[in-house]
Amino acid sequence: MKRLITIALVASTAALAACASLAPYGPQRGPGGQGFAEQRIESDRYRVTYNGVGAPGPVADRALLRAAQLTTDQGYDWFEVTQRYIDGRPDSAGGVRPTVGVGFGSSNYGGWRTSGSSVGVGLNFSGPSPTSTTLEVRLGRGQRPDRPEAYDAREIQRSLRPG
Repeated sequence: MKRLITIALVASTAALAACASLAPYGPQRGPGGQGFAEQRIESDRYRVTYNGVGAPGPVADRALLRAAQLTTDQGYDWFEVTQRYIDGRPDSAGGVRPTVGVGFGSSNYGGWRTSGSSVGVGLNFSGPSPTSTTLEVRLGRGQRPDRPEAYDAREIQRSLRPG
């Protein structure tokens, strides 16, 4: 019986993981889809968004990668993130989490007072949830400024290359 429960647990976890995962890197295909989109704000300023599912880290990396590609496509060398918005919880990747519940109660019935308590232990299965990162970036040429939010576009493309 224990073996059957273990097999069922593994199968359900695998099914949940397959339901929603981060799609291959690419442009967003339709509203609510995964992928990147950008909007030109000024000649050297863009808003880059990457929508995905799962942990915020990989989605944020893909937004940086798209900003780097956009930078070199426009003939610039570096970009600086001037604003950053991350929409997603740290536990967005989903998975199996233990749960514990405690309950207490009492009642009066026909002159009798009763009370009780209970403890429940279980597992919560959840799939990945939507996550997005939006970057507002300023593009530049020449020497990259020595600031923490300024990135060398070619270096980002080498280090975050999809694959």
